[in-house]
Amino acid sequence: MSDLRHIILDRRNYIFLEYKLLLWKELSSNNVPCDIQNPNKNISYYFPPEHQIFFIDMSCNGTKMVLEQGNQMDLFKQPFRWIILSDGDYEDFKNYYYRLDSQIFVVENLEKENYVYKIKALYKVSKDSSEFLENDIARWNSKQGFFKYDELSFSRNRTNLKGLNLNISYVVTNSDTYKHLEDYRNTHIDPLSKLNWLIMKYLLVILNATSTPIFDTTWGYRDSNTSKFTGMIGDLQSDRAEIGGTALFFTIDRIDVIEYVAPSAPTYAKFIFRAPPLSYVSNVFTLPFDTDVWYSCFGLVPLIFIVIYIIVKWEWKDPTFREKVQENNSNSVVPLRPGFFDVLVMELGAVTQQGAESEPKSNAGRIATIFAFIATMFLYTSYSANIVAILQSTTESIKTLEDLLNSRISLGVEDIVYSHYYFKTADEPIRKAIYQQKIAPKGQKPNFMTMQEGISRVQKGFFAFHVEVSSGYKMIGNTFQESEKCSLKEIVFINLIEPWVSIKKGSAYKEIIKVGLRKMLENGIQRRDTNRIYTKKPVCQSKGSNFGSAGILDCYAAFLIFASGVIFSLILLIFEILAIKKMKSRETNANMSY
Repeated sequence: MSDLRHIILDRRNYIFLEYKLLLWKELSSNNVPCDIQNPNKNISYYFPPEHQIFFIDMSCNGTKMVLEQGNQMDLFKQPFRWIILSDGDYEDFKNYYYRLDSQIFVVENLEKENYVYKIKALYKVSKDSSEFLENDIARWNSKQGFFKYDELSFSRNRTNLKGLNLNISYVVTNSDTYKHLEDYRNTHIDPLSKLNWLIMKYLLVILNATSTPIFDTTWGYRDSNTSKFTGMIGDLQSDRAEIGGTALFFTIDRIDVIEYVAPSAPTYAKFIFRAPPLSYVSNVFTLPFDTDVWYSCFGLVPLIFIVIYIIVKWEWKDPTFREKVQENNSNSVVPLRPGFFDVLVMELGAVTQQGAESEPKSNAGRIATIFAFIATMFLYTSYSANIVAILQSTTESIKTLEDLLNSRISLGVEDIVYSHYYFKTADEPIRKAIYQQKIAPKGQKPNFMTMQEGISRVQKGFFAFHVEVSSGYKMIGNTFQESEKCSLKEIVFINLIEPWVSIKKGSAYKEIIKVGLRKMLENGIQRRDTNRIYTKKPVCQSKGSNFGSAGILDCYAAFLIFASGVIFSLILLIFEILAIKKMKSRETNANMSY
């Protein structure tokens, strides 16, 4: 209105054509650059549209021609502004389309003697409207300036669109959705479509308008041959629809043909999988102790061995001790002999808490043995307690797409339109490799599947399924055991912000639609339906009480040690047999020589 304040002049100063220089001078003195044009020529403007004001007097000849040109050049819209001096006859204004977002200010002289002017804004609800509507803006006179001032606000002054019918295009990917658009049933099927259907319903109530729904099966993608979009975006591009009723993601190629006006719902598609057991990436039998404890154990075992070996050696050097051994040879526990393997077997019995068939007999030997068993008992108890917890733990090593690519986890993708598009068009090396190696390997059927099949395979483990997280978690909540929910992990494949509601490019209703959607978001209406339709990630209620049977993979290291021991013992057995045969052969040859 500050521009208006400098432009409205005493009509006496320029009612005749010879005073146009006076008008020019008055505007320039107020730092308003201007260009006075001949109404018989085409309209031209030299300033940016947001700074352009067209100022005409309906009492002058040729003004109707100017309005005709403005209507043909589509200048009755944002951001152009028009100030029209009128004598009160509005019949000529009915022939032109002043868009809902236009700024057409008509100035009418109410009291010619006191120079009181009435300022109002004209607009039409739609292009087919025969009548225009008015917004009273202000009054002005030469003494007081502006009074009864009401600033023009589209979202406040032009929200009653009674009689307006808007075409709204929706995306529905599942035929079941048509049956449950408003009853909050089967919310895991097309949750975004169902939420946006309700949002559009509330928006129409705010605008006091009606709608004609258009249903598509895809959001729409550019045809490489025609540069035209299909689906919902194609409806907006071809003016078949005014609003894209189902929110969609931001992509660079869509910005030229549609406009995004407001966020809709926290819709994200991710890989969901159960974290593999810790034994999948580590040898769990080395994890109970940290490095320093292992080093201490490796130092303690040789120390115990050396001490006991020295004591046993000393025992058998005493003649009295040997005599006692011979006298008590019938005892169940025989004395420990001073051999390397004898002491080693006794120490292994202490480490594994299994005991030994022989032990030292001297007081020094018994004291050393007792403390050896006590020390290894604490280590054994600590190790056993930790290994139980570790066997129930899951790995945290799979955090990125690269980790997922290099893992032995199989991948699958929900068979839905946008997933096919984003996976096939991925050009980043890691994402491209995931698609080519794990989703659609050459010569194999692509791993696109239904949600039911994908979630079922996730439950079995070692499988990651790319799905809209709300739909996936809805099914997971209905099918998974409580303990199975605690190991759920997510990895993002499509790096996009949450989807927004869109309208056609240059829509006259952009401002009021945007404000209406923002109001629902701020007032909590949208959040209420979001919470009813969208499912959050299940909360782990029994993380500390999970129980799972140990599998082959968990016991792999134990079986490896056992197998190695068996193989080593068989090799020794073979060598012993060969050695005995050779010794017998030598004895036979020696007897024959005698």
